[in-house]
Amino acid sequence: MTQWTSTVGVVQLARQLRTQQPRPAGPGTRKPPAYRALADGVRLLVLEGRVPVAARLPAERELALALSVSRTTVAAAYEALRAEGFLESRRGAGSWTAVPAGNPLPARGLEPLPPESLGSMIDLGCAALPAPEPWLTRSIQGALEELPPYAHTHGDYPAGIPVLRRMLADRYTERGIPTMPEQIMVTTGAMGAMDALCHLFAGRGERIAVESPSYANILQLMREAGARLVPVAMEPGLAGWDMARWRQVLRDAAPRLAYVVADFHNPTGALADEDQRRAMVDAARSAGTVLVVDETMTELRLDPGTELPRPVCAFDPAGSTVVTVGSASKAFWAGMRIGWVRAAPDVIRSLVAARAYADLGTPVLEQLGVHWLMRTGGWQQAVAIRRDQARQNRDALVAAVRRELPEWEFAVPAGGLTLWVRTGGLSGSRLAEVGERVGVRVPSGPRFGVDGAFEGFVRLPFTVTGAVADEAASRLAAAARLVETGAATGAEAPRTFVA
Repeated sequence: MTQWTSTVGVVQLARQLRTQQPRPAGPGTRKPPAYRALADGVRLLVLEGRVPVAARLPAERELALALSVSRTTVAAAYEALRAEGFLESRRGAGSWTAVPAGNPLPARGLEPLPPESLGSMIDLGCAALPAPEPWLTRSIQGALEELPPYAHTHGDYPAGIPVLRRMLADRYTERGIPTMPEQIMVTTGAMGAMDALCHLFAGRGERIAVESPSYANILQLMREAGARLVPVAMEPGLAGWDMARWRQVLRDAAPRLAYVVADFHNPTGALADEDQRRAMVDAARSAGTVLVVDETMTELRLDPGTELPRPVCAFDPAGSTVVTVGSASKAFWAGMRIGWVRAAPDVIRSLVAARAYADLGTPVLEQLGVHWLMRTGGWQQAVAIRRDQARQNRDALVAAVRRELPEWEFAVPAGGLTLWVRTGGLSGSRLAEVGERVGVRVPSGPRFGVDGAFEGFVRLPFTVTGAVADEAASRLAAAARLVETGAATGAEAPRTFVA
């Protein structure tokens, strides 16, 4: 990292440092010097993602005044952070946060677990559930009945088959967002949609503002596209977006794109309220930023009393700022690789034209399957099954983790598929590594941050229940004990578990 991509205000940083809860010192432990405590505080903020990587810190004199300490204390703290690799500086450019070399993002944890490992490993890596039968089988049978007319064509539909585009447009209209089929493109999953949007709007070297933390696979997709990611810290717990930070980043960094998950955010589960949505659209419009909104978790409201705000695109009636991405993968089944983009017609035309050099189109049979579900009411019934299953899994996992790991902290979301857990000061990367040796697979926090942030977190999906959830928490507790005692050097054999 050679330069900063965002800034941290002195008032903001001082407030975050003051609200930190220091760990109680053990008997006979001396209180650290003031500069050491300050350096440790900044380092923790970076590792937790509350201060983004590559964020310019206030000048020494400004921070000293805000914290009522000497400038010498701040200078010594900055020097300690530089020595540890958490700060970089250049004359005339100031100092900005970093992560030490040698701490790469973990490479494992989100890929599907090989079937041969399922007998001995509990997989908490992928936030995906089995298909809600009998609706998968029925949808394929219905699609086969509707297939013959399409079989007499070339089969290439770069924008998607017309009946599904019309169905998706009608569903947005029913949600209060008037939409024409010309505003819809069907894609190969949400990842296909995001890949197309990144290539259209954000060429190599362009800046993309992202929530911090955010969905790991999308972050990696953007990195591989050559984008420069500008992280914007989420509010603690389930509070969602910090609009003061978003306005500052969009104004200062002027990113070409911004990517957000407003409905049951992955990984935190936060649900943005209407004021945050309106403010985000206004800020993006003012900055000339295209706001890409990921709605893949929208239908996974697990607590019946939770009211969903209007979609983000409702605050962009002209359609010039917001692009919406949806998918069948989370609400129905990950194996049904159907996603879609809702955008202005000229954006859709550009995406469709570019598709001739990508995947040409999405499989017709799967499109017909999703259309059959939505046309017959099967979609609503399948989603109801999915919600009940995810709710039961969530409640079982929460109870098991609270029992086995009471020092771990998390807020229970009202929807979505993931629990974002602070690991009591333990390294999430080390937990992921050791967890695989004791038979539980879990992705570490840095997978969901930019350049190594969130080392003190893991993400737990709502994919197990009952005795499997209990055993998963037990194995996580065993991994935590090994990490905490520094005994995680042997090769513990995973225990076979039969649900």
